[in-house]
Amino acid sequence: MSEQPANVDFWFDPLCPWAWLTSRWMLEVEKVRPVRTRWHVMSLAVLNEDKDVSEEYRTLLREAWGPARVAIAAEQRLGNDVLGPLYTALGNRYHLAKEPRTAETLTAALTEAGLPADLAEAADVTDYDDALRRSHHDGMDRVGYEVGTPVISVNGVSFFGPVVSPTPRADEAAKLWDGVLLVAGTDGFFELKRSRTRDPIFD
Repeated sequence: MSEQPANVDFWFDPLCPWAWLTSRWMLEVEKVRPVRTRWHVMSLAVLNEDKDVSEEYRTLLREAWGPARVAIAAEQRLGNDVLGPLYTALGNRYHLAKEPRTAETLTAALTEAGLPADLAEAADVTDYDDALRRSHHDGMDRVGYEVGTPVISVNGVSFFGPVVSPTPRADEAAKLWDGVLLVAGTDGFFELKRSRTRDPIFD
């Protein structure tokens, strides 16, 4: 009798490069461990809307609303299963191809994911903001608001991270996953942390 896959909940902002690298790790984990990832949207714009940040970062946050709204609109209309393919299509464009954060890029990603192109219209309206905030808070309430994305939840335990660069593959992905399970199963474990010494490395 085959082992039932463990469900892992993963919160991402489509524009965050660190969440992207960790999300690709989760896809690697799915190849080597009985794991199924359920994708959820959080928002760096919501997380930082009352914080004092640089003008450069504020510009990024303004641009972050659109892709997150589109992802929520797609989920609301067509169900949670569409988020994985849409996130991949968006991330390949934003993080690998370095395409601009425009309506054209959103439309191309939707088309690649097999979703209606008119969902791109959600980027510029507030119709889905309440649902976006609910999804955001569902993830962030689990870990606190002094962290960002990615957030993962496994076996009832939630963490910010892991933050990795580059994405671990194959056996390395499995080893990291086993470590996450180990700390998730340790009562009273809260945090491991060190400063980042490299930028996101995409492969």
